[in-house]
Amino acid sequence: MGQEYLDKVYDARDPQETRALYDAWSASYEAEVGKNGYVTPSRAAHALAKFTKDQAQPVLDFGCGTGLSGLALKLSGFETIDGVDLSPDMLAQAEERRLYRRLTLIEPDGPLPVNLADYAAVAAIGVIGAGAAPISVFDDLMHGLRRGGLLVLSLNDHALQDRANEARICEWVDCAAARLLFRENGPHLPGINLNSNVYVLEKN
Repeated sequence: MGQEYLDKVYDARDPQETRALYDAWSASYEAEVGKNGYVTPSRAAHALAKFTKDQAQPVLDFGCGTGLSGLALKLSGFETIDGVDLSPDMLAQAEERRLYRRLTLIEPDGPLPVNLADYAAVAAIGVIGAGAAPISVFDDLMHGLRRGGLLVLSLNDHALQDRANEARICEWVDCAAARLLFRENGPHLPGINLNSNVYVLEKN
């Protein structure tokens, strides 16, 4: 497929169009991002592990896709991982990995079918940005976290072009609603010279 999907994934679309794109991409997704050296899941999982006191506590992989982020979390020592995603075809790929305790389909623009307060940490890796979820999803995740809960997320270069995305993170930190534990810029998809920031926040 070359870079057919990577070339268009960052275009703006509504949630139903996003679901259709990721369903269509599910069969070739891992080959395409793997060829381009997708490293953000590993970077994010390692960062989250640094600040997690008990890796036996459950973690939610929000926007889990085919399970690459779940695999990274498992390899970083997390024992109990649930996943949610809006693409049923991506979830079918994730199910085959047998990494997750539970996988749940999200309906576009519908309520989140899990209780975020049940999790010690939430991972939103490669989820927020152009062609994906809006920054309002970050607010939803932070509001749903329990006090002391951790959120690891990434914003790639495309997402960082919209200054409102990182500004929203700063708002939470500046008003002391959250504490920024970690922020690092590094490779995202080095094969196409794309970087990302990885953040770990603790809810106050």
